[in-house]
Amino acid sequence: MSLYQYFQKPGPSGFGHGSTAEDVTAGMSLAGKTYLVTGCSSGLGLETMRVLTLRGAQVLGTARTLEKARAACASVGGDAVPLACELSDPRSVRACVESVLARGERLAALIGNAGIMALPRREQAFGVELQLFTNHVGHFLLVTGLLDALADDGRVVMVSSRAHLQAPREGIRFDDLAADRNYTPWGHYGQSKLANLLFAKELARRLGGTRRTANAIHPGVIPTNLSRHLPRAAEAIFRVVRPLLLKTTAQGAATQVFVATHPSVATVTGEYFADSNLARPRADANDSALARRLWEVTEEIVEKLPR
Repeated sequence: MSLYQYFQKPGPSGFGHGSTAEDVTAGMSLAGKTYLVTGCSSGLGLETMRVLTLRGAQVLGTARTLEKARAACASVGGDAVPLACELSDPRSVRACVESVLARGERLAALIGNAGIMALPRREQAFGVELQLFTNHVGHFLLVTGLLDALADDGRVVMVSSRAHLQAPREGIRFDDLAADRNYTPWGHYGQSKLANLLFAKELARRLGGTRRTANAIHPGVIPTNLSRHLPRAAEAIFRVVRPLLLKTTAQGAATQVFVATHPSVATVTGEYFADSNLARPRADANDSALARRLWEVTEEIVEKLPR
């Protein structure tokens, strides 16, 4: 078996590295269901929204500005509702929550897709390193605010990344959330993705005893707008390995769509997926005490944010 064939081989779910979002929803009707997708204006979020609407769902698509959300929603040709949600701005996130709750719809799934990656210089928001704030705190504020709108069998899908392996050895640097010491673009991106994973784990625990689920996923490596901060050398490597290792946007959106919609994982919770199959994260991603501490610290951060 060639290396290419190895990567294309399906896993136990029947899907794999080469599966697309259309593949994992083939024959499926999502009519009458409403999904919320963050980061709908490009890349994986746009493809996720397109395929969900293709299968008959209504999608509440959020982007950093209402203008971007409107353009994206108009482009998919389905039932897509634009909403502004700048995850680094608590007022914007809270306004989005209020808008969704005011609609009165029950969410079949909430897909936390948006994020920023590998910022070349340290930036902060409200005393927290910007990647951690945007990717984790912003989504925490959004998801916890919308739990009352989540259907009785609703799913929360957090887009993490295999880059969580690059998080610091201690997992989350609670004593330096501002990254005042030793900032590295990939290390702190990895920390934010580990936080996404830990958030899903703790949310799954808190949803225990219900039919609601929470999981995290690795979409694969995709040359989307997230890579705009990569140095030119890294971009060149992307071009070389793309045919073998990199996924297309359609393939990259598959895992989050699979976990958000597929009947086979309706009761699976607190897990991590890659290539539309269960995967194994680093050991401390399963540390319940670490997940609980992150939740509690995040609650303290959120409590101090402007309203």
